[in-house]
This record gives sequence, C-alpha cells and structure tokens, in this order.
Amino acid sequence: MGQADSAAPVGESLGPLPTPAVGDVRPKPVHDPDAYSTPPYGEPGPWAPAPPVQHPAAAHAQDMPSAAPVPPSAPPVQHPAATHAQDMPPAAPVPPSAPPVQHPAATPGAPVPEVDASPEAAGPWYRYDPWAAPGGTSASAGPLQQTGAAVLSRDQRRSRARKALVGGALGIALVSGLLGGFVGAQLERNGGLDTVKLPQASAAPAGRDADSIAGIAARALPSVVTLHVSGSAESGTGTGFVLDTRGHILTNEHVVAPAGSGGEISVVFNGGQTARAEIVGKDSGYDLAVVKVSGVRGLTPLPLGNSDNVRVGDPVVAIGAPFDLEGTVTSGIISARERPITAGGESGDGSDVSYVDALQTDAPINPGNSGGPLLDAHGQVVGINSAIRSAVDGADADGGQAGSIGLGFAIPVNQGRRVAEELINTGRATHPVIGVTLDMDYTGDGARVRAEGGDGGLPVTPGGPGDRAGIRAGDVITAIDGRRVHSGEELIVKTRAHRPGDRMKLTVRRDGEDRTLTLVLGSAGGSD
Repeated sequence: MGQADSAAPVGESLGPLPTPAVGDVRPKPVHDPDAYSTPPYGEPGPWAPAPPVQHPAAAHAQDMPSAAPVPPSAPPVQHPAATHAQDMPPAAPVPPSAPPVQHPAATPGAPVPEVDASPEAAGPWYRYDPWAAPGGTSASAGPLQQTGAAVLSRDQRRSRARKALVGGALGIALVSGLLGGFVGAQLERNGGLDTVKLPQASAAPAGRDADSIAGIAARALPSVVTLHVSGSAESGTGTGFVLDTRGHILTNEHVVAPAGSGGEISVVFNGGQTARAEIVGKDSGYDLAVVKVSGVRGLTPLPLGNSDNVRVGDPVVAIGAPFDLEGTVTSGIISARERPITAGGESGDGSDVSYVDALQTDAPINPGNSGGPLLDAHGQVVGINSAIRSAVDGADADGGQAGSIGLGFAIPVNQGRRVAEELINTGRATHPVIGVTLDMDYTGDGARVRAEGGDGGLPVTPGGPGDRAGIRAGDVITAIDGRRVHSGEELIVKTRAHRPGDRMKLTVRRDGEDRTLTLVLGSAGGSD
C-alpha cells in the first residue's frame, strides 16, 4: 500500500470513485468544493498536477514551435489522481488565484496541446524554474538560481572579470617586487645566492724588471746579513753586506762595539743560515768595521758604485733589520750630498766621534739599519747607512729608541771602500790630516786655528802639511776647494772625505784679509 493508505481515516470507506467524463482528465472530487477551502476538501487537492517544467532550450511562447504529436506507441500518461480513491490522501486547498493547469490528454494518439511557455503564463512558478530563459527588461524579471542568488548579466561578468584580471596583475606585481627586492638584497650582501667567490687576478710572472725596486731587492737581499752582537755589558743588532767571496762583511763600528774584546758576533744570512764572525778591523773616526765569517760557501758580494756620481733626487733603496726585522726594504731619494755630520762621542773624550761627509736620504732608516747598504737604481752600493736625525734626541717618549723622521745619513761608498781595504789589509785605517789644532770653542764663521800659547801643544805641527802650506796660529779657514766651511767639525768632515796625499786649496782669512793656500794632505793612524 502506498503513502495514501496512511492518510485515510481508519474504519471509513471512500466508496467507489466516479468515472471521469470524456475529455476531462481530472477526476472529480467526492465532495463538493468547500467555499472556505477547509482542508482536506479544498482545491486543488492532492491530485493537482505539478506545474510544467520548461527545458533550458525553451524560449518565449512566440519563439517556440508547435508541439509535435505523441507517437501512437507512447502509452498514455496517467495522472496520479487516476489511482483509487482509497489510496489518495485528503486534498489540500488550492489558493483561489491559482488557475487550473491542464495536463496533456491521456488518450493514446491524441495531439499534445500547445503549452504557453511565456513567463506570464507560467505565473509564480516561473521564477523557480532553473532552466527558464531570461525575459523582460527590468532587473526584477531575471531568473533565480536554485541557491537564491541572482544570475550576473554579461556586463557584470565582464566587469568582474576585469577586476579579477587587474587584481591578479597587481598581486603578481607585488609578489614580483618583494621577490626581486629579496633577491637583490641577497646579491648585494653576499654577492649571489650561491657560495661567495671573490674575483682575483690570475697568476703573473714572478720576475721583475732589473731596475725596479723589487728587482733590486731580489738581487741584493742574498748579500745582506743581520748581525747580532753581545758583550759583557750590552748587546745590539745591526746590518752588514758581503764584500767578497772570502767572507768579509762591511758594517758600522758602533754595531760591533758592544762585542769589545771578548764578545760574540752572530751573522744571519737572508736564507736563514747562521755563522760566527770575527772582527778584522774597525775605526771609530769613520764609523766603519769589517768582520769575517768562515766556512760559508756561495757568498755573493754586492757591487760597489761611485758615490761621486750621485745627485740629489736620485732614487735609492735601503735594506736592513730595523728593530730586528730582518730583510726590510725601504726606498726614497737622495735628499742632499756632502752633509757634514758627527756621531758618537759617548766616551766623553771625543775619541769615538765619527765625522762623516754624508749622503742624506729620506728612505726610512731606523735603529737596526746601521751598516746596511744604500743602493742606487742599478742595484750598486752608493752608501753605508749610519745615522738618523731624531726629533727626540735618540729616544721616544717611553724611553725606547726613536724612529725615522725622514732624515737618514749614509757614509759615501768611496770613503767606505778605501777604509774597508785598509782594515782588511792592515787592520787599521789612515786619516788624512792638515797638521793643525783647531779651536773647537770658536763661534764665528769658519774654522779657526788655535792661537799661540794654548793648551795641548803647538797649534801648527812643525813640518806638517799645514806648516808647509803657510798656515799660522790664529788663521781662520773659510773654504776648501771653494766650498764654504762654517765650523771646526765641518773642516774635519771635509778633510776626512779625502785620501791622504790629496791636494786641496784652502781659503784663509788673516788680519782681515783672505788668501789662498795649496795643501797636500798627510796621513795619521786611525783609532780603534
């Protein structure tokens, strides 16, 4: 039994159903219609047919073709109302405004009547048809979806599509900008997203031009040594350079002085080889000394140049061990020539004072450079580095050794060569002399010969070079070979720059008159 069985009252019979009239497809109700539409006797009742459902392709009534006849083989469509009355539930009332909807004829072969598909004919059921074609010009006439949301028009869909496209483009641009900024920051900070690899120049030939500083240093360094000197009272460090293959090394006298007679001298070569050295000879007046190493093979002497060819502004290279830093190379120029300097004098009697007609250079020279070579642009020795001028008189504010201020002085190699030869050959060096005693307290311009009756012997050595040239006590020597002399120290320096036997012209002022004298230098034994 169907659902209609549960709706019929128990114990009551509905009786036989009336036979429908011909042409009337709806069954007649058992009772007369209730004017008040009181359930269950109101219209249209449960047998009312469902509202027609339009196909999506259906258009307005005027655009629809006539209904095609039903094929004869199609069985008649029975309405649910044709069932037995006892199976039907009570009829529900039908609103008065709802017109009856005719169902297609149930007779086989009968033509299907035309159906008015217009929205007006469909009534309120039209707005519930999900496939109904849009009609009318007002917005209220638009169809509704099953969800209840209005269907967008073509312009609305295009507007929404444009907004979506613009929004997507803006989003892509924003993401691209953020990503690009992050990548750019990484590239700037780390040089890339991968492992950092810094650019570097490719390998270059190791050789350098012979006249370059690097080329000069490469050739000279194997011949430059560092001397470590120790004695009973003090020790020190200095520099020297190889003179010949027999092991003779030239350095400063004040470098080896701490060794005394029982000290030790250790020589360290550029390659790290170490050897003991012995003093061959020294002279404090020239501040030069020669030491010798034994048992060392492969020595390469430095070539000696000519200091008379040096001019102010010539480039020079200094090599030494400043503050015990072995193999230090510095460079500069010749700042001045024939610069008279005196150094030493710590003994108090003046026996250790050095008088040097020096080459001045701005190549940095510091304590430890003493005795090292000063090389010209060809790599030849033109001077022996010996002294510096310091702004704090040899000591810094903390009591240590003062450094270079760009005023370095070197003994000309011509003088060094002569003294070195004498020290190697005889163990002593000779000094050129004039044969006079100078007044070192004279404050006037020039070098004055001491007057008669002074302490320390005769002012002019009888039979000496000065006596033979005609120099007298009290004479003031103002020039040598046309070059001005301003003090007694400067006269000694100029004289020491010559060899014994050299001829000089002296300008002498006597009784207010200048006269020129010719003098041949004598020789005297040097000091140890």
